[in-house]
Amino acid sequence: MLSSALRLFEGYGVELEYMLVDAGTLCVAPRADWLLAEAAGAETGEFESGELAWNNELALHVIELKLRRPRPTLSDLAPVFQAEIGKVNHLLAQRDLQLMPSGMHPWMDPARELRLWPHENRDIYAAFDRIFSCKGHGWANLQSMHINLPFSDDAEFRQLHTAIRFLLPLLPGLAASSPVMDGRRTGIADNRLAVYRRNCARIPSVTGLVVPEVVTGIDDYQERILARIYADLAPHDREGVLAEEWVNARGAIARFDRMAIEIRVLDVQECPLMDIAFARLIVATLRALCGETWCDLPSLEGWRTEDLARYLETVVEHAERAEIHDRRYLSALGFPATSARVDRLWAHLAERAAVLGQLDRGCEHALEHYLRAGTLATRIGTALPAEPDRADLEHVYRELCDCLATGRPFATAAGR
Repeated sequence: MLSSALRLFEGYGVELEYMLVDAGTLCVAPRADWLLAEAAGAETGEFESGELAWNNELALHVIELKLRRPRPTLSDLAPVFQAEIGKVNHLLAQRDLQLMPSGMHPWMDPARELRLWPHENRDIYAAFDRIFSCKGHGWANLQSMHINLPFSDDAEFRQLHTAIRFLLPLLPGLAASSPVMDGRRTGIADNRLAVYRRNCARIPSVTGLVVPEVVTGIDDYQERILARIYADLAPHDREGVLAEEWVNARGAIARFDRMAIEIRVLDVQECPLMDIAFARLIVATLRALCGETWCDLPSLEGWRTEDLARYLETVVEHAERAEIHDRRYLSALGFPATSARVDRLWAHLAERAAVLGQLDRGCEHALEHYLRAGTLATRIGTALPAEPDRADLEHVYRELCDCLATGRPFATAAGR
């Protein structure tokens, strides 16, 4: 049986993705290969820098910053990422470039502007492009935070997977940050997830319903989810380039190579302070669910994937303003009501985490900002007119770039 040295909640992995943009125009800049080579002194897909590594992604205008190994705590992690952002921006300034946050670029045209990573592992990206066509927003224009949580054995895997799939529909209600696509406000708070759900439509088993299916353990997961994906891909991928566990595009995926589950439905925020505050609240809530604080695990497993996916769809559209009208779901999170807005539910969970000492003051301030002003998607929307022009978008997204550079939350008063 697979085993890991790390048990539940004994280590954490965090990955943050950002766009490279022209400092003058804010248009995407496909220069990640130059950035990594400049940092490392040679062509590479990864540059190690202290606790973190810089990595390439499928699109040449995206860079990922990630922890190099599991960290025993998320405390004091935001300053680590913030300092690294300063290093990246310092290098980028040599070419009049900078980092831009948020889940999507507001006016990128993926059909015209996508450049795939052309170096190591390019066969993987070429296979994705050949099978699914990556010249769409769901492949070319999406930046996220990933949280990796370990499990040590089959029982812990089942426990953690059950808790994550139950909580997953609420996560865009914290982290939605992509209300603008193709230069316009679409009326959807989390356009990144809205397009992500459709990016593998040619082979539906790859993404499923984004919310993972119920599984009874590692073998069941491999048979029910991974084996089906590999079988469905095989006629299109005869060399098996994509027959790896990372091809699974659900909102949380098992990474048996590192004995962790990776949560993938979180839009990246305007600065690491907000990302890490959200990560700590999510972890605190998952601890409670795994510990059966409000509901036993068999009851959580009883939730149909289709029902959870329906909640996810509502929260993707409305973020923190979505209403959950289900006493049973709310009760499973310790919320004694028949209905609640998603932000009220997160307020309840944040209060509990704070009482238990699972949040520091920095996290509490960041969460208070969210509870007062809404998701970043809502704050961007408040800062923009109903039908923004390019100047409106540039004004707000330039302010977001400054928030990332300085490590401060975005306030709607910064918009027009």
